[in-house]
Amino acid sequence: MNSFTTDTFFNGKIRLTQDRFGYRFSIDAVLLAHFADPRSGAKVLDLGTGCGIIPLILAYRQPQISLYGVEVQTALAELAISNVKENRQEDRITVICTDMKLLKPTMTAGPVDLVVCNPPFRRQGSGRINPDAQRAVARHEIKANLSDIIQTSHRMLRAAGRLALIYTAGRLTGVLSRMRTEGIEPKFIRMIHSRQDAKATLILIEGVKGGRPDLKIAPPLIIYDRSNDYTEEVASMFRP
Repeated sequence: MNSFTTDTFFNGKIRLTQDRFGYRFSIDAVLLAHFADPRSGAKVLDLGTGCGIIPLILAYRQPQISLYGVEVQTALAELAISNVKENRQEDRITVICTDMKLLKPTMTAGPVDLVVCNPPFRRQGSGRINPDAQRAVARHEIKANLSDIIQTSHRMLRAAGRLALIYTAGRLTGVLSRMRTEGIEPKFIRMIHSRQDAKATLILIEGVKGGRPDLKIAPPLIIYDRSNDYTEEVASMFRP
């Protein structure tokens, strides 16, 4: 059996190869890419890019941006590079295989305007560690924890640059506290609910480096309707 699968998005405009048995991206990446909404001309950094899905979505949605994807796992970084080439985005997306803690602005031709990250949600030592190494690193704070991510974001962002995260709702207090401690002011929060009557499981958070305190909370994002189909808002994120 082939150990890889190829999926298409936006009516075939994006082709994505993934490891059939290793880490595979989830809807979290699609929600974050939509939320991040980079401005025209922005330089964007994706921490923990995996197979490169977020840079590919952002490059498709916004033709006037440049992107860097950082991935510590060699096999995933190589897969991301292959996906970038398959989609002919080599002139816009650069994949760097390194530990984010070693990143410096010189590695991205200077500070970036926007950092996006879909980080591991689980603390190291909490819950069962997936036996697959790729999935374990993606889900648990094995290679990088929340502090590493926010410190790296602050180091890489220009003044007034933005950080966009998707994170587990249960750790909201910790992420807001850590952002403020590291000099990234939380500015915008949106709760994600699987259904209208369900508790929030995830959160989307935007912060600004050196920003002034002024937190706004958006209406909730509901993923599924009563028929168990995507809501219109979520379905629109998959359309070209």
